[in-house]
Amino acid sequence: MRILLVEDDPDLSRQLRQALADADYAVDHAADGEEASYLGETEPYDAIILDLGLPKIDGTAVLEGWRRAQVTTPVLILTARGAWSEKVAGFDAGADDYLTKPFHTEELLARLRALLRRSAGHAAPSLVCGAVRLDPRAARATVAGEPLRLTSLEYRLLHYLMMHQGRVISRTELVEHLYDQDFDRDSNTIEVFVGRLRKKIGPERVETVRGLGYRLVEVADPAPRA
Repeated sequence: MRILLVEDDPDLSRQLRQALADADYAVDHAADGEEASYLGETEPYDAIILDLGLPKIDGTAVLEGWRRAQVTTPVLILTARGAWSEKVAGFDAGADDYLTKPFHTEELLARLRALLRRSAGHAAPSLVCGAVRLDPRAARATVAGEPLRLTSLEYRLLHYLMMHQGRVISRTELVEHLYDQDFDRDSNTIEVFVGRLRKKIGPERVETVRGLGYRLVEVADPAPRA
């Protein structure tokens, strides 16, 4: 899952980028409202963490601009402005959630997971597709109860497929959501990661839809013998 972090404080942005990377998110960073406005309108993020007190363009104005441009990406406001009137203004501008500084990183990550779940139409904290289960809280996945050993990119791939299970996802979409902006992207490498993932969760669970992309499907596993 690809996240845009908009924060002008260098120390806090470094801490949050590391925490998000440790949680297996691909992270882009913008340090001012002008860059944030451009990235939010041109890049396909799964969620945006937005500070309000930004240089060049205020965060509220950035958010209002995104919503006018029909950018529907869920936005979590992160700010030192804790007055109820500021919160109301943020929600009215189009925010989906609000977290006041100072905060615990664990709470930020929990709110981010909830945003991603809601945006993809999932209610439960864990994602399930047949015998495959993924727990974003612990960044762990299992098949029939057996833990999977996944690399960071394999985990991101499985996470994205499970968030959108049943839908055909193109290689281009996967590239856009698995890698951050600075990564040397190559859509051909997606085939390699899909192949590796198939070996670990079962080849029949990831369908290739010729000319279109891939689809994660639920497989009826044979019942255990009595």
